[in-house]
Amino acid sequence: MADGVVRLAVALAAPACGPNQVVHALRLLASPTRIEPGCLDCRVWIDDNEESLVRYVEEWATEDAMRLRVRSERFTRLLEVLESAPTPPSVQFDFVTETSGLDYVEEVRNTDGLRGTRLRSD
Repeated sequence: MADGVVRLAVALAAPACGPNQVVHALRLLASPTRIEPGCLDCRVWIDDNEESLVRYVEEWATEDAMRLRVRSERFTRLLEVLESAPTPPSVQFDFVTETSGLDYVEEVRNTDGLRGTRLRSD
């Protein structure tokens, strides 16, 4: 199993009556999820560019935490909401094993021949 953050990203089409009912159902599931051990974040929102698209994201500290989540009764309820969508939702698990900050920018710029440009690290 991979060490690092695991992100579940869902995009689902709202029914013809609009996204509010789906958003409400997902928010009811998101609230208790946020306090689960290992949960770093859980969000629900309507896509700014496409109002009929609802987005749902969970972030977990480890793959073990995500595995526990996927086996849970609450996750079964999430799947039920997803199955009620008028079209199959997009469901993606991202396994983030490494993150970097400005040190990455400096490394890449120095490696790629841009040595004259230094970044301040205040």
